[in-house]
Amino acid sequence: MEAQNDIEENNKEFTEECTKLLMAMSDALYVIGGKWKLMIIIAMARGNNRFTELQKKVTGISARVLSSELKELELNGFIIKKVSVGYPVIIEYQLLPYSETLEEMVGAMTRWGMQHREKIKNDK
Repeated sequence: MEAQNDIEENNKEFTEECTKLLMAMSDALYVIGGKWKLMIIIAMARGNNRFTELQKKVTGISARVLSSELKELELNGFIIKKVSVGYPVIIEYQLLPYSETLEEMVGAMTRWGMQHREKIKNDK
């Protein structure tokens, strides 16, 4: 009877841990998922802070999608939009310190992407 209770307790702990992990991954993918967000952040980290610069550097992104992605990144605290008063009005985007929390993940994803590209190239 005691062994059965131990098994049930272990299963419950395993299920709760699995649920926590899946929720954490879901949260992360919700905030930075998709094709463009990390590419925009990387382009900004390399000094591209104006809309047209970002659109040129992030190959294939449309103006409408870039605008939408920038708004979402701003809402999630990764960037800030700065509008300078005057003529012409200059709009720039800046990375906030919170964006630095992505550095380790971006590095790991970049390394994996390079490794995967090599694997696919060598498998042909």
